[in-house]
Amino acid sequence: MKKKLFRVSAVAGSLAILLKGQLRFMSQYYDVTGISSDGHQHERIRKTEGVRVIPLRINRKINLREDIVSLYRLYQLFKREKPFIVHSLTPKAGLLSMMAAYAAGVPHRIHTFTGLIFPTHKGAMKKLLIFFDKVICFCATKVYPEGEGVRKDLIRYGITKKPLKVIANGNVNGVDLSYFDPQLFDKEHRANIRKELNIENSDFVFCFVGRLVFDKGIVELVTAFNEISKNHDDIKLLLVGGYEKELDPLPEHIENDIEHNPRIISVGWQLDVRPYLAIANIFVFPSYREGFPNVVLQAGAMGKFSIVTDINGSNEIVQEGYNGTIIPVKDCDALIKAMALTLKNPTKYEGFDVASRQLIAEKYDQKLVWQAKLEEYKALEIES
Repeated sequence: MKKKLFRVSAVAGSLAILLKGQLRFMSQYYDVTGISSDGHQHERIRKTEGVRVIPLRINRKINLREDIVSLYRLYQLFKREKPFIVHSLTPKAGLLSMMAAYAAGVPHRIHTFTGLIFPTHKGAMKKLLIFFDKVICFCATKVYPEGEGVRKDLIRYGITKKPLKVIANGNVNGVDLSYFDPQLFDKEHRANIRKELNIENSDFVFCFVGRLVFDKGIVELVTAFNEISKNHDDIKLLLVGGYEKELDPLPEHIENDIEHNPRIISVGWQLDVRPYLAIANIFVFPSYREGFPNVVLQAGAMGKFSIVTDINGSNEIVQEGYNGTIIPVKDCDALIKAMALTLKNPTKYEGFDVASRQLIAEKYDQKLVWQAKLEEYKALEIES
């Protein structure tokens, strides 16, 4: 009989998108169950991953009453199901599931830190978030930082003294190189995509993929683009992602500019981001904080030169001058300079960059990441 593996996240999208394909792969070796707040992604996970999904409300915000209820329900579930491994992925899911699994006596409790929230906060909230991360680590039997930057931060802030291991070269899922393949989009296909978006073939396209929120550097990106637009008529900014107005709203004037500037094309959240990366010249990701951003890996797999900020994950994926350039966080002037520099030699960024794709293939191929994670799980069976 297969041992039970529970993967827990606050929202179903983390299981469906961040772990796409991995749950099905692991189900060859374990009885896999996904746990997250209810949502339309549950049915998709059941169909595409072929695993059981249990809806259990986990509020991403701090809500004492709801959190206590969720904690108790997780405890009941773990006590009843007796999983061999509980592996959590997102901050609130990590806090509640590690506490519940600890109380229920689950033998192997794993949390992956995909990024740390507290470094961007101050005062009492920062102290509270640090405390929560310490609780996660105390209750977990193993802690996996998603990348070297996250590992160093966990050590620097004294979050835990437990061994910290980055699986493979980082990232929770790796990249499916057969899916993120620029060769799937020939010249005619790319021209049709541009036509549908009212982008001329001669336009130079800067592309961003991610949530349209303050912490992703959208203010700097829109501001920089507007400044560059004063001297360049044939450029476009393509934004792929949705707003999160309740959690991290943009300033009103930035949102208005996104909605009304004809040079800024916002297509909202998209399940398939490849067509937008395929028609882009440059990928821009000026985020304030990350763990190990999938979108930078995906852009690299699609052969795109990337402009990223000097943050965890991004500065591990991008090698300066080779597959991208790295600028300081929240530095609009540096962003303007980096974007403008690519416009001085636009033909250099037509098509796709073989070097960018090759670097991703060597270090972050999905098969390598999955196998490394499976070996970690199998080692637990030997320990037991």
